[in-house]
Amino acid sequence: MDRLRKIIALIIILLLCSLSAAADAVRIKDICRYQGDTDVDLIGYGLIIGLDGSGDGKGTQFTIQSLVNMMERMGLTVSPDEVKVKNVAAVMVTGKISAVHKPGSRIDVTVSSVGDATSLQGGTLLMTPLSSLDGTVYAVAQGPVSIGGFNVQLQDGNKIVNNYTLVGRVPGGGLVEKSPPDGADGNELYLSLLNPDYTTASRIVDRINLEYGLTAYAVDEATVRLSVPDSLSHPNDRIKFMSIIGNLRVAPDEVARVVINEKTGTIVAGQHVSISPVALAHGNLTINIQTQPVISQPTAFSQGQTVVTSQSQVTVNEEVARVMTFPESVTISEIATALNEIGATPRDIIAIFQALKETGALRAELVLM
Repeated sequence: MDRLRKIIALIIILLLCSLSAAADAVRIKDICRYQGDTDVDLIGYGLIIGLDGSGDGKGTQFTIQSLVNMMERMGLTVSPDEVKVKNVAAVMVTGKISAVHKPGSRIDVTVSSVGDATSLQGGTLLMTPLSSLDGTVYAVAQGPVSIGGFNVQLQDGNKIVNNYTLVGRVPGGGLVEKSPPDGADGNELYLSLLNPDYTTASRIVDRINLEYGLTAYAVDEATVRLSVPDSLSHPNDRIKFMSIIGNLRVAPDEVARVVINEKTGTIVAGQHVSISPVALAHGNLTINIQTQPVISQPTAFSQGQTVVTSQSQVTVNEEVARVMTFPESVTISEIATALNEIGATPRDIIAIFQALKETGALRAELVLM
């Protein structure tokens, strides 16, 4: 009976351990991308017409020149001095495309004003070629612009603005003319880690090989190479193989890192952040300068003038430093608890983390944004 109880207890412990590991595991598709799925950034220069007097001004010469050139291509000859562009705005058009976008499919594009237009509300983007960095044209964009807001200008100078009106989108406005290369080479597939790490790459390889045998190996910390089994070489089986690989679960490793944004006072620390034994003292020094006016009034019939001077009073308040001692292998939760107990502000915590990094006590990468 005692032996049966021990076996049951051991099974329960193993189940709890497996559940804990499964809770930390994520799908491969959430931390990797097939190299053929890589996005290609597209950019183009275009014109938006149909604006209600909110387009570029007379001084925006490139808008005038673009409009004149377009008219000439249509067989119309106009003088740049006679062109008014208050209903036209020059914009940069951007978008993304990947190998999954085939010719004839559509993508969303973003338009951003490059002149002195006041609003893109109600405008229509004219046909604009979109190319990659090497100059290859992959899509053409055109269509009505949606800005999700409005800009009302009144004659007395007041105006009402809802949302940002100089950047908009053309939903489905990009027509794909050419697909970028998918990067596939026969029966070879490549997984790219979103956050390169040798440990994570090794775990991905072990998980895939556990499922399909020796079909995967790590090229480096950012790439895992897969060999599609011959039995799955048919296109339908190949897609199913890629789908199953994406749904396999692994526990990714994380680098100990503290990210600080000094502009907003935001601090984000990972779970593996720790510090070595250290004593820390922190206190605030506040300097208060108050200025009071002093008025000197002349005596009667002296024909003098009233003189106003100022007198400053400086007060220094130095807070008593609070000393904390941290033992070996302090976790981020213990650090947070200690800093909360002394009432440290985000600015104080930023200074503390920077000081810990300088002394070498912070066992993590410190990233300043």
